[in-house]
Amino acid sequence: MTTAPDKVASEAAGFSDAEFRQLAALARSEFGLSLAESKKPLVFSRLSKRLKARNVDGFSAYLKLLTQPGEDAEKLELISALTTNVTSFFRESHHFHTLREELMPELSKTARAGGRVRLWSSACSSGQEAYSIAMTVLDCLPEASKLNVRILATDIDPAIVRRAREGRYHADELAGIPEGFRRKWTRASGPDHFEMIEEAKDLITFGELNLISPWPFHGPFDAIFCRNVAIYFDQETQQGLWKALTEKLRQEGILFIGHSERVSGPAAGILSTAGVTSYRKCQGAAATGKN
Repeated sequence: MTTAPDKVASEAAGFSDAEFRQLAALARSEFGLSLAESKKPLVFSRLSKRLKARNVDGFSAYLKLLTQPGEDAEKLELISALTTNVTSFFRESHHFHTLREELMPELSKTARAGGRVRLWSSACSSGQEAYSIAMTVLDCLPEASKLNVRILATDIDPAIVRRAREGRYHADELAGIPEGFRRKWTRASGPDHFEMIEEAKDLITFGELNLISPWPFHGPFDAIFCRNVAIYFDQETQQGLWKALTEKLRQEGILFIGHSERVSGPAAGILSTAGVTSYRKCQGAAATGKN
């Protein structure tokens, strides 16, 4: 009996190695995405839907389509299909414990004294991470929205950024939010949905950003969340990303990364462990600019 994976592999035989390599090269140059040869059946399976949606006959024609002027939106569909937007409220809860216990006492004092506080959710997906940061900040600093406290939340996919900005989710996701937080910062939105209240939304600025392209801001940030992104990159791109993120951290700021990721390259020399997959920028390491 032919299994589903075998069926996909068989169908993928019509997706030539040369076409796969060309697609992989495009994904790497545009987005830093690293696609091993072993991923060919997966790529075939996920992109077949895009070929059908665009009424394109074969991967050769799809590759030509991707290189045509005015097809930036399809390139974003490509990266969305090849990556996984898996997220949830308070995912990897130890990071929010570190934010609360290690950073927020100091940041609350800074903000109440008129100082600037900035946090960045650098791959925010549909917004659960950014709103989890906002709720943690508000729990420690209830007047945050009236002070110079802001959260930047970015993602490469415009459609998912729009969903994040809306801040509306299925009721099933409420279970991931502590009960006290639910009462304070969410409200019902129809029979099967809820939404974040304005106080939480007002702390966050959402925007589109490709992390391997030049960034239109300088920082510095007090905390940066960049979780489960580098796993898609090759080692060189990972190291470049860690370096760039670290440069945007203020001294003693904390970088939070995914559970299967590790900081490597030049950034490792100026970061020290601050908890589980959390890294603090060492004293004496310079932060760049202000925004």
